Amino acid sequence: MELVWLEDFTALAEHGSFVRAAEARHITQPAFSRRIRALEQWMGVSLFVRTPQGTTLTPAGRHIQASAFEAIGRLYRLRAEAQEIEGKATKTLQFAATHSLSFTFFPRWVRTLEQGAPMEAVRLHSDTMAACEQLLLRGDSQFLLSHHHVAVPSLLSSEHFESIQIGEDTLIPLMGKEMGNTRTLEEMPYLAYADASGLGRVVNHWLKQHAGDRIFTPRFSSHLAAVLMSMVIENKGLAWIPKSLAEQEIAEGTLVRALGEAWDIPLEIHLTRPRVLASTFADAFWHRLIKR
Repeated sequence: MELVWLEDFTALAEHGSFVRAAEARHITQPAFSRRIRALEQWMGVSLFVRTPQGTTLTPAGRHIQASAFEAIGRLYRLRAEAQEIEGKATKTLQFAATHSLSFTFFPRWVRTLEQGAPMEAVRLHSDTMAACEQLLLRGDSQFLLSHHHVAVPSLLSSEHFESIQIGEDTLIPLMGKEMGNTRTLEEMPYLAYADASGLGRVVNHWLKQHAGDRIFTPRFSSHLAAVLMSMVIENKGLAWIPKSLAEQEIAEGTLVRALGEAWDIPLEIHLTRPRVLASTFADAFWHRLIKR
């Protein structure tokens, strides 16, 4: 049994595609497929149903999904604890943040925290939600900064992880200023978030609950909100963009509403950490934060 097999399992469960999961894991698809087969052989059961359209978890796969996710985190936390005891852990606050929050929110938030008490050292890793969750699980980051919607559960169980709200945001359906003059809403291409995006999880869930009979078929997708915003500015379609990212463009009139405020999606900005932090330095920072 190898730890990478469990990490591959969670990646395939997240992406539902051998191709996309292999890309996320930065290995070739044949090598990725061999490791999934090795895990299934070790388990003695099939964990995925394979179809031309992608993969889904078998009942056995669904049963072990949460436990596999947590087992990865426990093993990496054990490593971090051993390094802390040995004195090898550095006094650096390590954050994983989704791309959209890395651009604008994170710098402002850090400046606010540093007023009167500069932080010694900070490392920020910006990536997709799925990749950031893996960084937190592996102990490569102590904190995860991400958007959160109350109706969309996190993959990080509340038994092993805790979070606090540190801000608010809104996903607004936006289009380029010239788009409304050339297309009806029904004709407007929908620009969507890719599967690995946390914002994609939120938008997909919200549309299923609130869009009614209206069907939004993606014409283009990306895991980067900034890429979708660039496409919207170029009048390529409609996308839900975080207000924190698009404030300037909205104020300048470069981006305008494609739908009324009833289509806005309220978001919270959360900071998440393992309930047991190996680093006493990071733990002290967390407790200072929750006392603010």
